[in-house]
Amino acid sequence: MNEIDIRIEGLPACKPGMPARKLGMPAPPWLDACRDFAGAVLGELGIGDWEVSILLCTDEFIRELNKRYRGRAEPTDVLSFPQQPEAGSPPGQSSPARIQVAGDIVISMDSLARNAEREGESRETELKRLLIHGMLHLQGLDHPEEGDSDMMRAQARLLERLREKRIEL
Repeated sequence: MNEIDIRIEGLPACKPGMPARKLGMPAPPWLDACRDFAGAVLGELGIGDWEVSILLCTDEFIRELNKRYRGRAEPTDVLSFPQQPEAGSPPGQSSPARIQVAGDIVISMDSLARNAEREGESRETELKRLLIHGMLHLQGLDHPEEGDSDMMRAQARLLERLREKRIEL
């Protein structure tokens, strides 16, 4: 069974680095639906044994990560940090009885809002797209900076298949 941990950093009504379900801290009402959607993405990918951490943050927070790990001093919408798979296992696969720490996904809610406005999409659709995008990177897929790729086509297919799954930001 997949394990999905969602944390919030720097967003309103949340203390830095607090687990979303920390007692006494109100979690946004859509957080459980976000976790369910991430689980549905993994299910569509045929993955049942991953541990994934998702961090929802601000542009300021993701800018520092982007600078440190990619050498780009600018915010981005999503970063993925895959962990090394078990020896002999391709990304996304591990022994059936063990959970594989797949990695971390970081999403800037500020960039998400700008993307949604620019593309004429809802923030919900953009969050879904970024969650899918991050999961595909954790699975070992990549894409060129611009243009079409197998990863981007897979992202579009997953987004369409999971269109009815709601997050309701």
